[in-house]
Amino acid sequence: MKHGKKYVEAAKKIDRTVTYEPAEAIKLVKQSATAKFDETVEVHIRTSCDGRHADQQIRGAVVLPNGTGKTVRVLVFAKGTKLDEAQAAGADHVGGEELIPKIQNEGWLDFDVVVATPDMMGVVGRLGKVLGPKGLMPNPKAGTVTMDVAKAIADIKAGKIEYRLDKANIVHVPMGKASFTEEQLEQNFNALMEAITKAKPSAVKGQYLKSITLATTMGPGVKVIANRY
Repeated sequence: MKHGKKYVEAAKKIDRTVTYEPAEAIKLVKQSATAKFDETVEVHIRTSCDGRHADQQIRGAVVLPNGTGKTVRVLVFAKGTKLDEAQAAGADHVGGEELIPKIQNEGWLDFDVVVATPDMMGVVGRLGKVLGPKGLMPNPKAGTVTMDVAKAIADIKAGKIEYRLDKANIVHVPMGKASFTEEQLEQNFNALMEAITKAKPSAVKGQYLKSITLATTMGPGVKVIANRY
């Protein structure tokens, strides 16, 4: 893959053979954000888990102290008074069964997170093939299947992110924007790492995290010391 001049210049500042302290890595990542838009800062965590085993899965959510810098659109599946509650709490879209054909047949996906009350999961389950592959399926572990829709919406809007293993046993999550201060990014990184560390499955022995890499949307990766987590 051919990289542009700005990427090449940014990559020169980073020593690929070094694993950096989080603060130093964040500084380098901010310096390497050279795109014309406000790039997202992402964390890629390679684990020693084997996600094929249920007892080695990692899945959960954490509220980043400084949010993600992104406006998150929330869709809530609910009925009765819970619909009004969701609307009052600032949900972008609320509804029930009538939304199924819109999503299934019309390909409507103008939302980033889906919240559902437990009594609506039978309905939402019919969207498994559409929402599942996109990582949008509500899940109790992530706090998106709940009767307390107001709290779920407030947390998501405040910067709650979900994390989970992909097929290669890596966790990919956004932790803010390149325009954030180094301090804001470090606070978000620490909150995320604390959650990931706590989520270590008891079936995993030895070193849990193999590598941690920070990168902006268009920038080169910077390795962070992983063996302390």
